[in-house]
Amino acid sequence: MSKITFPEVWDKIVSNEGNIFHTKKGIEFKYTIKNNTFNPSRTEWNISKTDFEKAFNRLPLNGPGDINKLVQGPAYIWAVLNDNRIITQGIET
Repeated sequence: MSKITFPEVWDKIVSNEGNIFHTKKGIEFKYTIKNNTFNPSRTEWNISKTDFEKAFNRLPLNGPGDINKLVQGPAYIWAVLNDNRIITQGIET
């Protein structure tokens, strides 16, 4: 299998804008993307594309706690990066 790249992952994140996702605790949220910034529906936080890339470079992650001190919004980042629409399970990362 070929290795998925972060630009491919970011394209999938952008293309899934507006869809429903769930945090590890099951909290439902949607998001918008504006100027390479991820804006979750449940908070006023803006999460940068760079934070997603930092987390992506640490995959696989057991949970948001693995990136809690590394990024803003770890629960949202973890939820998106662990969703099969973004990274299909079994693909090398």
